[in-house]
Amino acid sequence: MADKMQEAFHLTAEQYALGIFWLDSNGIITHANEAAGCLTGADVDAMTGKPVWDYIAEWNPSAWQELAACIAPEKAKQLRVTIRMTDHGSAAAEAHVRHLKMQGFTSFAVFLHGIATRARTEDLFRLQHNLLEAVARGESLEKLLTQLCNDVEAMAPELHCSVMLVDEQDRAHVVAAPSLPKAYAEALEGAQIGPVEGSCGTAVYYNQPVQVSDIAHDPLWENYRDLVLPMGLAASWSSPIIARDGTALGTFAVYYHERRVPSEFHRQLVEVCTHLTAIAVERSHADERLHNLAFYDPLTKLPNRKLLADRAEIALANAVHDSSPLAVLFVDLDRFKTINDTLGHEVGDKFLKAIAEQFSHAVRHGDTVSRVGGDEFVLLLPHCDGHQAATLAQRLLEIAATPVTVDGHRLDGTACVGISLYPGDAQNYDVLLRYADMAMYQAKAGGRNTYRFFSRELNASIQEAVALERALRHALEERRLSVYYQPKLSLNDEAVAGVEALVRWHDPHMGTVSPARFIPIAEESGLINELGLWVLEEACRRLAEWRNGGLQIPSMQVNVSPKQLGRKDLPALIADILRRYALPPSSLILEITESSMIDDNERSTAALSALSAVGIKLAVDDFGTGYSSLSYLKRFPVQELKLDQSFVRHLDDNKSDRELASAVINIGRALHLTVVAEGVEHQSQLDFLRAQQCDLAQGFYYSRPLPSHEFENWLAARAS
Repeated sequence: MADKMQEAFHLTAEQYALGIFWLDSNGIITHANEAAGCLTGADVDAMTGKPVWDYIAEWNPSAWQELAACIAPEKAKQLRVTIRMTDHGSAAAEAHVRHLKMQGFTSFAVFLHGIATRARTEDLFRLQHNLLEAVARGESLEKLLTQLCNDVEAMAPELHCSVMLVDEQDRAHVVAAPSLPKAYAEALEGAQIGPVEGSCGTAVYYNQPVQVSDIAHDPLWENYRDLVLPMGLAASWSSPIIARDGTALGTFAVYYHERRVPSEFHRQLVEVCTHLTAIAVERSHADERLHNLAFYDPLTKLPNRKLLADRAEIALANAVHDSSPLAVLFVDLDRFKTINDTLGHEVGDKFLKAIAEQFSHAVRHGDTVSRVGGDEFVLLLPHCDGHQAATLAQRLLEIAATPVTVDGHRLDGTACVGISLYPGDAQNYDVLLRYADMAMYQAKAGGRNTYRFFSRELNASIQEAVALERALRHALEERRLSVYYQPKLSLNDEAVAGVEALVRWHDPHMGTVSPARFIPIAEESGLINELGLWVLEEACRRLAEWRNGGLQIPSMQVNVSPKQLGRKDLPALIADILRRYALPPSSLILEITESSMIDDNERSTAALSALSAVGIKLAVDDFGTGYSSLSYLKRFPVQELKLDQSFVRHLDDNKSDRELASAVINIGRALHLTVVAEGVEHQSQLDFLRAQQCDLAQGFYYSRPLPSHEFENWLAARAS
C-alpha cells in the first residue's frame, strides 16, 4: 500500500505548479517534480540524491534532524524558508513539511509554494491526502468518492461534480454526484457509452477529455439535454479515469451553471482528482476480486464452502428459534472425471457451469446452492422437511440426467444425492454435512442416479472413524509416525530456499494412511496438539542435525492447526524447542490455514503476534480457496503466501486459473509477501510462475516429500 501512496503523491505532484521534494529520513532528496526544478533553476534529475539544504538556505544537517525529530508521524509543520537558486539568487517561499508513515513506509514531503497560493495548495494537498487515507482505511468506494466530490465543491463552489464508472458491458453507473439531483443518476443508470452520449459517455468512448461549453447547443448532449437543462446546468467538462493499463474506468465530470470553459485551476483540480479516483477504483476492484475469491467459487460463481458454513450457522440458529426443519443435500455428479479426461477441462468446466446454473434455478429464494469440490455441490434448505427435500432431490437428479450440449458435444450425466435433516439427524452443521456426505456415498453404492436419506446404519462409518482415532493414538504413543521433507526452491536461481515438514503414517494393519484421512480425525479428537508438537520437534531436531552436519537449509516450515493456536502456552512451547536445538527463531516458518485467520479469536491472535514478535515467520496455506481477504493479511503478521495447488494444476489449460494465480502473486508482491506456488509438476507451470515473478515453488517437478535420508541424498545429488 505504501508504494501506491508514494505513486499517488508522485503522480499528483506533477499536475500543478507546486514544488515538491520527497525526502528520506536523512534529508536526502529521492524525488523532485518539475515545479521544484523551476523554483531552484536546477535540473530535476540532478537534484535526486542531494541533501535538501543544498536548496533551502535555513537548513543544514543538524537543523534538518531537529526539524524531522519534532514532526510526529502523519503530522506536518509549516515555516518560511529561502530557496537557493542555481544562479546564486534566492526566493522566499513557505514550506509545508509532512512526516508520512503508512504501513511501514516512512518519508518526508516538502511542499514549496508562493504565499499567495498557499490556501489553494493546502487544499489540493488535503484533498489528495484525505482520499488516500480513506483508501488505506478501506472505506467503501461510494463513500470516499462522494467525499471527494464534496471536498472539490468546497474548494470551488461554482462546480458540481460527479463520478461515473462503466461495467464490462460498457454501461454507465453514477457512483457519486452529491450536489446533483437524484434524477440525474437515475436517468444515466445503465446507459450505453458511445460517441454522442453526453460529455461522460463520449469521454469514456474515446478515452479522452470532453469539454462542452454550451450544453444547450452541443450535439453531444442531444439525448440528455432535456435532463440537465432544467437542473440549471449549462456547461460540462468530463475527463476519463484511466487505469494503469490505459483503459477508461469511467469519468470525473464537473458542471457549471453558466456557459464557459474550465479555468486553469479547475483543470489542475480535475487532473488531480482523476488520478486519485483511478487509485480508489482499482483498489476497490482488487478488493472485490479478493472478496469473490474468498466467498465464491471462481468457476460457477456459487457460494463456496466457507460462505455456506456462514449461512448454515444463521439458518440453524433460525431453525432453533422457529422450531422449523432444515435439510442439507450433498450432490455428486457421476462420471464427471470421464468428461474431463476425454474432452478436456474446458468442456468439463462449461458442463459444471451449466449444471450449477440449473441447480440454482431449481431452488427457492433463501435456499443456498454451493460448490464445495470439483463435481460436488451442497444445498442448504431452511424450512424444508423430508418430503420437500426428497422432491427437490428428484428434481436435481432429473437436471443432472438431462443432456447438455457443450461445444458440440452431447453430455449425458447422472448424480447421487445424500440428504440429512435437522433436527432428526443432528443439530450441528458439520455433522449434518458429514451425514449428507455419507448418505450420498450410500446412494453411489446403491447404483447411482438416486438419492438416500442418512440412516443410523451409516454409523458404521463413524465407528470406522473411531477405530482410526484409536489407531492414531497408539501410533503417537509408540512413535510410529514419520516426517517427510519437501524442498521449496527459489524461482530466481533454483536454490533451496527452505523445507516443508509433512507428517506421514504407515500402519502395520491399515497400510499407508493418507494425511487427508487422519489429520481431520486428529483435529476432531484433540490429538492434533500432541501430533503437531511432535512434528514440530522432530522437524527442528532434523534441521539442527543437518546444519551441524554442514547442510545449509535456510528454513524449516511446519503446519500449525487452528486448535494448536488456541493453546495459550504454544509460544512458550515453541520457544523451548528452538532453544533446545539452538535454532534461531528466523529459521522456523509456521504455516497456518485461512481458518486460523477467520476465527480471529483473541487467543489465536495473541499467539500469532507473540510468535511473530520473536522472529518466527508465518505463512498462509492454500491462499485463494477460502476467506482470502486483504483485511486478514493486514491484520496478521504474515510473511509468506502459499498459492494453492488447485490454481497451479490447470495453469496450462485454464485461463481463469492463470488470472487468479497472477492476481494472488500480485497481491503478495503488493503486500511485500513471499509467494510460494504449491503443486508444481511441469516446466510450463514453472515458466508461467517465473514470468509472473512468483518467488518460490515446491512440488513433484523438483521432488516428492522424502524421508530424511532420501532428502539428504536428493541434496547431495543436486550439489554434485
